[in-house]
Amino acid sequence: MKKIYLTVLIIPALVFLTAGNGLAQASKEFHPASSNVLNSEFPKISDDNSVYFRLRAPEALKVQVQGGDGLCPKPLDMVKDTAGNWDIIIPNAGPGFHYYWFIVDGVRVNDPGSETYFGYGRPTGGIEVPVPGEDFFQIKNVPHGEVREHWYFSEVTGKWRRAFVYTPPEYDRKPKIRYPVLYLLHGAGENERGWSLQGRMSFIMDNLIAEGKAVPMIVVMDNGYATAKNAQPAAGFSARDMTRMAETLEQVYLKDIIPSVDSYYRTKANRENRAMAGLSMGGLQTILIGLNHVELFSHFGFFSAAILGDVMKDPKNAFNGAFADADSFNKKVRVMWFGAGSGETQFVSMMNDTRKKLEEIGIRSTGYVSEGTYHEWHSWRRFLKEFAPLLFK
Repeated sequence: MKKIYLTVLIIPALVFLTAGNGLAQASKEFHPASSNVLNSEFPKISDDNSVYFRLRAPEALKVQVQGGDGLCPKPLDMVKDTAGNWDIIIPNAGPGFHYYWFIVDGVRVNDPGSETYFGYGRPTGGIEVPVPGEDFFQIKNVPHGEVREHWYFSEVTGKWRRAFVYTPPEYDRKPKIRYPVLYLLHGAGENERGWSLQGRMSFIMDNLIAEGKAVPMIVVMDNGYATAKNAQPAAGFSARDMTRMAETLEQVYLKDIIPSVDSYYRTKANRENRAMAGLSMGGLQTILIGLNHVELFSHFGFFSAAILGDVMKDPKNAFNGAFADADSFNKKVRVMWFGAGSGETQFVSMMNDTRKKLEEIGIRSTGYVSEGTYHEWHSWRRFLKEFAPLLFK
């Protein structure tokens, strides 16, 4: 996630405490979050999405909570009671999934009450805040596909790599059928597990397929970091670092992952049945890899993509001349889809500017703004729901 484009939401913390016992006395009822570990009472969520955090740390001198967009992007002070519990209530948290952690006397630690996910470059706690009126990413009584681990050796990196692969519900029951493939990329600081765990990808796809809105397809979620053999890894997530990683990842796609998936799974191994999409850094990788290889892909999704402005200054000469002949490009590429959350205003601006420049040279595209969401998984879940039904029709 390119930090110069990141838009954050700051929510003030309100703490309701009774002297001596540290229990919240808000006029609302709290229930354990669905993302808690087994039998963990905290964190709790109320009907208006206020979140009650607690950490027992009797010897600590200062404890804070911090999280991602829609929760608490800046550290918020917690209050200690006489029993050694540190408490805070954050009112009206943004709906959907959020990373968070505690800072105990200057040391970042995860909440032992919550499940952990790979985010911010390490295992990180997360909380699922209910989304009123939206259940497209919830498990339902419909046929379910499977998410499988796919290990392959990369000649480009000289290492074993892991991808997660979703196969649709009918995959094993219909062994003679071949399927189109969506390559779905994660963001910076996350890994190949992100779309399955944080993103609820399999439930979204199961529900769309069951409703007849999306065609059955295979979804490949590979690791977005790649370093060539004997090369030094990128130092961080600057535009230069992400571009450098994308150059190596491009070779992984060409020489390793696509051939491996096509040889192991029953794919329709042609460009008409191959799509690429990604969020944030993965959106940038989709731009840098996918648009350089329209001979391999015919559908593209850019989710909160960190678009490099200098590339779009002269779009006709970018990406090996992919846009030079608009009529030819429009015939080859069936879907060019851009999405951004209304709260990530710089991404909305980049999306609109890019689409305008493409329109000026005759390139068709579609744009979607997710109302009330930010640079976080509530946006990206919505994007997959809107994008997947457009594929392979």
